[in-house]
Amino acid sequence: MSAVDDAVTANERFAAASPPALETRPSRGLAIVACMDARIDVLAALGLGPGEAHVLRNAGGVITDDVIRSLAISQRKLGTREVMLIHHTDCGMETISDEGFATELEEETGFAPEFPIHAFTDAEADVRESVLRLRRSPFLPHRDAVRGFVYDVTDGRLREIEA
Repeated sequence: MSAVDDAVTANERFAAASPPALETRPSRGLAIVACMDARIDVLAALGLGPGEAHVLRNAGGVITDDVIRSLAISQRKLGTREVMLIHHTDCGMETISDEGFATELEEETGFAPEFPIHAFTDAEADVRESVLRLRRSPFLPHRDAVRGFVYDVTDGRLREIEA
């Protein structure tokens, strides 16, 4: 059985338990941007349950144009007012470079990627820059409550980073 087959089987058990109907708007008015790293269970780490927050994840938890698009919709149409940005220790994005990974992709596929890689060498510095980018975005009406953190994958603790 594949991992996808296992997930589909687990979904059958989940659906059979009749999950409660949830509101479209996150009940805590919170949007979270985090890295896709599988070691981070965002909801569990933050004491959240289904329906309480929007969770946006990508490689590095970087603030891309698509993340800003999603946050604009989250705030303007779905009522979120706070943004929590979470990077983490031991991140794979610190082990690659934009140019190096783009070159690797082009060499292996014959196509240069049209998307930026957004690698970084310092998670704290990237959190600071990312928080400032969100606070300066004209598309987000609630920029005053944007905060950034680094999650330690060894002990599960968050450390707030001042921008």
